Amino acid sequence: MKVATFIEPGKMTVTEVPMPELQKDTDAIIKIVRACVCGSDLWWFRGISQREKGSFAGHEAIGIVQEVGAAVTDVKLGDFVIVPFTHGCGHCAACRAGFDGNCTNREAGGNAGYQGQYLRYTNANWALVKIPGQPSDYSDEKLNSLLTLADVMATGYHAAKTAEVKAGDTVVVMGDGAVGLCGVIGAKLLGAGRIIAMSRHADRQALAEEFGATDIVAERGDEGVARVLDLTKGNGADAVLECVGTEQSVDTAIKICRPGAIIGRVGVPHNSEIDTNALFWKNIGLRGGIASVTTYDKEVLLDAVLNDDIHPGRVFTKRFQLDDIQSAYEAMDKREAVKSLIIINED
Repeated sequence: MKVATFIEPGKMTVTEVPMPELQKDTDAIIKIVRACVCGSDLWWFRGISQREKGSFAGHEAIGIVQEVGAAVTDVKLGDFVIVPFTHGCGHCAACRAGFDGNCTNREAGGNAGYQGQYLRYTNANWALVKIPGQPSDYSDEKLNSLLTLADVMATGYHAAKTAEVKAGDTVVVMGDGAVGLCGVIGAKLLGAGRIIAMSRHADRQALAEEFGATDIVAERGDEGVARVLDLTKGNGADAVLECVGTEQSVDTAIKICRPGAIIGRVGVPHNSEIDTNALFWKNIGLRGGIASVTTYDKEVLLDAVLNDDIHPGRVFTKRFQLDDIQSAYEAMDKREAVKSLIIINED
């Protein structure tokens, strides 16, 4: 089978490897239908973070169940499923509390190889999310939206959920990547009355408005802060979705909050330090982290896609075959694509 493989910063390739096999009775083997490149993949592609050379890539997919272990009863051979990156067991304290992204029974090494033809998936019984029917029952657009439920849509929703967005709120979304754009969708799902998207790119601004943004702020830093405060008549935002992770983004998020607001942070931190004093003086809450993918998919997001309430698949602005994996990464690295779709198996 073929799988996308990391060679060194700036270089991906496709290698031939043996088919995966069940190793535990809680495993499943998945035939991948569609996968994609995540913004977090660019960290090691750009050399910002370390990744083992020769390791398999990818952590977002939809596919068909090919084989299940003896303990897997919630899904069966032939089921069409969302393949979340979170691998929640469904019964530990974290999963029961709705934080399957922090499952205490998650096995090491689970998030590798989604950008391949087949995948061994751990904690398969609860973590996999069954989609009604088969891929052939859905349009190309709907398949793309279902794919976002493996990570990016759930992560954007997590930002809104942890920021405690409620009906009528004024919400600011920091970041115009796929997660930020899905954060706009998440804020709208939760009833936000005004959604201010901070974006400097015309194509992404257009998507943000299509998804529900009411205002666009292109400025950054102090100019961006001033613009948001002007739009909110000096009050600041009720909630901020921080979908970037840089020090500047977090600093801006704090400065544009009204007293008592909450920041939902899903941008992977770019450094390990943050000054919390500013949070204290304005009674600002800071929450967020790894998204609860399976929980959100089962509670709201799968139905929202199936019922055409949301169309997050629009974030895929370029598509590639698996053999073109290098081009898929380069397109995102160069900002030629908001998010790169990878077609793996079409049958």
